[in-house]
Amino acid sequence: MDFALKEDDGFTYIDEGQGPTLLLLHGLMGALSNWEKVIEEFSPNYRVIIPILPIYDLPLLTTGVRSLSKYVHKFIKHKKLSNVIMLGNSLGGHVGLIYVLAHPGYVKALVLTGSSGLYENAFGGSFPRRESYDFVKEKVEYTFYDPATATKELVDDVFATINDRAKVIRILAMAKSAIRHNMKDELRKITMPVSLIWGRNDKITPPEVAVEFKELMPNSELHWIDKCGHAPMMEQPEEFNKYLKQFLDKLEK
Repeated sequence: MDFALKEDDGFTYIDEGQGPTLLLLHGLMGALSNWEKVIEEFSPNYRVIIPILPIYDLPLLTTGVRSLSKYVHKFIKHKKLSNVIMLGNSLGGHVGLIYVLAHPGYVKALVLTGSSGLYENAFGGSFPRRESYDFVKEKVEYTFYDPATATKELVDDVFATINDRAKVIRILAMAKSAIRHNMKDELRKITMPVSLIWGRNDKITPPEVAVEFKELMPNSELHWIDKCGHAPMMEQPEEFNKYLKQFLDKLEK
């Protein structure tokens, strides 16, 4: 990925293109590269911004989804952003949901893909054994419909992360925070346009999660991507971008 990382007042982020703002929020084990095809597709007509969420940098006692939402608000205010279209994958979607409930005036619309917030089956129900590379590989492959999407580089990154004790403690704390923070009773308050773009073969936030999100949010639409797991923008980027473009085009009418 050839996009430049910017650093400014303690924030690290990608900021590409000009136009309406797309703010992308990555997941718990996600990297900025997860959004590479979205940046390539939309930066000619949109300003695509991806902040690195401080998952590993928060004090342990405040490591949780609410703290990440507060961080996003500080970032949005620092960058003087408004009318943001927010996209979130996995934990990033959960952070986006908390954010739009707290600060609806800053966000025009929301896109969720494989979002937590209702139910998630992290790592297939068990946390990877740190010493076992094969076990980690198997769990990363579980994220996708096609195991080949779990490249060696991706597995190596996850393996290195979970063998860092300070990081793994925060990953566990963040995952527990996400599970505890069930949003079922709050979602009806989200009345802005919401697009749900979901892998039909997602085993971490399975299809019934997407259906429940659709039922609970009054102004939402749901699109399925076949042969696709938990990260559609990585595994089926052309399909993902097609549905995202349809949604963005509708917002501009």
